[in-house]
Amino acid sequence: MGNEEQVPTEETLTAGDETGRAAAKDPAGSDGNQPASEPQATPEKLTLLLEDARAKADDHWQALLRAKAEMENLRKRTRRDVENAHKFGLEKFVAEVLPVLDSMELGLSAASEEGVDTDKVREGMELTLKMLQTAVDKFGVSQVDPAGELFDPERHQAMTMQETDTVEPGTVVSVIQKGYVLNERLVRPALVIVAKAPSAG
Repeated sequence: MGNEEQVPTEETLTAGDETGRAAAKDPAGSDGNQPASEPQATPEKLTLLLEDARAKADDHWQALLRAKAEMENLRKRTRRDVENAHKFGLEKFVAEVLPVLDSMELGLSAASEEGVDTDKVREGMELTLKMLQTAVDKFGVSQVDPAGELFDPERHQAMTMQETDTVEPGTVVSVIQKGYVLNERLVRPALVIVAKAPSAG
């Protein structure tokens, strides 16, 4: 009796079929670990994404146009400033020199009169020269007057050599024409005569 085989009944077979079908529908088991499917994009969401992308592209395009316009305006302003600098860069210098011209004209007018006092003409010329020197000094122009100094080929131009035993050879004994520098940059070298040792015999 205890060893009799159990014959499957209709209820047992039906329960087994339902279990198999459930396992086929849920291969991961009934523990709820099956990954959830991603929500599909609807036409409405795609339309919103497209409109957002278009809005951002339009913002970038407008920013590019503004930057381009600013660069063009900057280029025009720079070009205008350079042109004005070329045209009016000497305006202050001219304003300083005009009184010198006025003084020279007055001096020439006075010198042409009869019975002119040469001492006064000389005094006027000295005053005019002083005014001119003051004017150019304001703009960094200074003289190169190297009398008594050693010859410097960077700032002096030797016109000739002169034998002498009163000064050291290579010394500037005479300045034919003064030189000028502008803000330490040589504009014109001084024309000079340079000493050399006397010849033997």
